[in-house]
Amino acid sequence: MKLEKNDLILLFSNTELPDVFFTEYLSAASGDAIKVYLYFLFLSKYNKEIKLNDVSKTLAIPLKGIQDAIKYWEELGVFTKKNAGYIVNNIQELELHKLYSPKITSSPEETQKVSKNKYRAKAIENINNQFFQGVMSPSWYSDIDLWFKKYGFDEQVMIALFQYCFNRSALHRNYIQTVADAWSKNNIKTFNDLDLYYEKQEKLNVMKKAIAKKLGYTRALTQYEEAYIEKWSVDYGYSLDIIEIALKKTTSKANPNFDYLDKLISDWHDRGFTTVSEIQQFIAEMKQKNKNIKELEKKTGYQHYEQRNYDNLENLYANLSNPS
Repeated sequence: MKLEKNDLILLFSNTELPDVFFTEYLSAASGDAIKVYLYFLFLSKYNKEIKLNDVSKTLAIPLKGIQDAIKYWEELGVFTKKNAGYIVNNIQELELHKLYSPKITSSPEETQKVSKNKYRAKAIENINNQFFQGVMSPSWYSDIDLWFKKYGFDEQVMIALFQYCFNRSALHRNYIQTVADAWSKNNIKTFNDLDLYYEKQEKLNVMKKAIAKKLGYTRALTQYEEAYIEKWSVDYGYSLDIIEIALKKTTSKANPNFDYLDKLISDWHDRGFTTVSEIQQFIAEMKQKNKNIKELEKKTGYQHYEQRNYDNLENLYANLSNPS
């Protein structure tokens, strides 16, 4: 269908954008997705036939970007694909349906009623004023109430959750949910729990920087290297003093290898070692035992069968300096 209105009429016409777009969709959508939504909303008034290649040229967005944006809005239910094109759905109607669907039926007033005490209502009010300039969409009340129930966070932790995401310019549901899941997995319920978690994370970051420096890395650690360090520190409970014993082994290697370090440190953990002295004593005893076996071989010319059991360990601990 062709656009028949003249330029003068088009000049004075308007395309209405519901306020719910700003409160519910703007923060999470990419720039390209926003451009596509606005352009489709504009064209939908005229039932205009469009081609994606033309849209790509008009908006100066690659065709792949147009397709990704359309898929994004389809997944949210904002666009509905039809044989002949797309329907741009009314987002006010979509949000109304969310509010009154059976499992999510909380208005701002209802949410405050089910809050067990005045602190819960005060926390939600603070979130509204601090992060939404006092115009938080009703659906956020439902989400916050559900997160309180799901994670068992106290009021201070919930406010801190929004502050954390706000500071990272990621105040949208998916990101908040991801952070909340991570905090919950770390057994965070109270603000004291959160403080201890931050303290642990800070110590872990200091350790990561120290290890990278000792290895002579000028680049950032990869995600997998950081995972190794978290295992040694958090899962094994090892301090930097213990890890440094393994780091010294890398002095003879051109390219320090985290796989090697992990084998070494995991071997200590499997043996139940928890202190520097236990590990140093084990290394000294193991090196002395291998030394005795080699001396016996020289004298007898016979390769002792027991030596085979130490081949892997000998390679693992080769050239590791004896503790002083």
